[in-house]
Amino acid sequence: MEASDGRLDLGIREAVLDNGLKVLTVERHTAPVVSVWAWYRVGSRNERQGITGASHWVEHMLFKGGREFGKGEIFRQVAKHGGTNNGFTHHDFTAYFETLPAEAHDLGLRIEADRMAHALFDPAEVESERTVILSEREGAENHPGYLLDEEVSATAFREHPYRWSVLGCKDDLRAMTREDLFGHYRTFYAPNNAFLVVAGDFERARLLDRVRELYGANPRGPEPPAVAAREPEQRAERRVTLRQAGGAALIQVAWHVPPITSEDIYPLMLASTLLSGASGMGMRGGVGGRTSRLHVALVRRELASSVYAHCQASLDPHLFHVGATVREGVEPERVEAALLAELARLHAEPPTEQEMTKARTQIHATFAYAWDSVTGIGGMVGSAEATEGYRRLETFLARVDAVTAADVQRVAARYLTEPNRTVGLFIPTRS
Repeated sequence: MEASDGRLDLGIREAVLDNGLKVLTVERHTAPVVSVWAWYRVGSRNERQGITGASHWVEHMLFKGGREFGKGEIFRQVAKHGGTNNGFTHHDFTAYFETLPAEAHDLGLRIEADRMAHALFDPAEVESERTVILSEREGAENHPGYLLDEEVSATAFREHPYRWSVLGCKDDLRAMTREDLFGHYRTFYAPNNAFLVVAGDFERARLLDRVRELYGANPRGPEPPAVAAREPEQRAERRVTLRQAGGAALIQVAWHVPPITSEDIYPLMLASTLLSGASGMGMRGGVGGRTSRLHVALVRRELASSVYAHCQASLDPHLFHVGATVREGVEPERVEAALLAELARLHAEPPTEQEMTKARTQIHATFAYAWDSVTGIGGMVGSAEATEGYRRLETFLARVDAVTAADVQRVAARYLTEPNRTVGLFIPTRS
């Protein structure tokens, strides 16, 4: 990765087919492996009440059979070649990938071409998968952290679709029809609402010829409906307490923050890193949590068994979260007070230059770790393109390095305020 004029040359090259399908390639000849990713600009933010969870359910259905690959065949074929594959749904996008030996990467291109245009949505498979989807939802409900996160989001957001989870609402999952799901697929799974990312050991010109052959005949679709909902300003603290059977008490605090296109996202990212270490990027986890402010203030002092902070940089304004798992025998109120005291420190005084250097180093490390594999490259390039655009990666580290301690203090004072926050508590009961 060489820098030029403040930009990293990451070797990302772009091509666009006549039908609007964008193809991003990163040639990397260090190992005979290729990762093929297909990304769609649809997630839970593109749903409405009545079909919440549709994007995630459609993702499941796209492993259930198409014109070329029948039910279960995708996993069998990828495993046969010693590869790995998966799919996932996010608030802002849905993605699928296959990482394969270089000589078998055409399989990944064929799988994604079949998935884009020829998914079957067999009625019997839809009903079978309804049971799986409901089971996944009910399994998530066994985890207090999931339930608290859902309650906090539903309390913080009153208008925007970010208020519901990717898994959707149970009543919607029970009521949705095959026609609802297939309509969602047809609306959003068009080449002009999708892009491919291919990273690894291939020759770009030959790859693009093959992409045109497999995808070029797919017709351009109508532009999908835009998300019109806008979240009004929060003017007072909101609180939600969830009491039910569980283990440890949990605390989560969330503040509204701007979208990923805002320059304030970078000092907010540094603030999150100061509080709990750098969040993961691509397909890799984060680093540096054990020396972070929250860990020192809460875990080392035996108030909490774990802590976290994360700035959710999304297409639309989202949330900055901090949270803690309360240590047994400690009153949750003490932990909440200690948590908020650390946030108040960010308001009252700028971080030291030593802290800023450490935070920047941690973010540089997570970037480098994510870029260390072709699967990680596909994940990083795709998530960037799906939100702000892949060229964000070229200036990402420079923009991180440009953040000053005064910038961190400024965004803390602007966004991490009492009227802008939602506080959630999970209190375990005996039954």
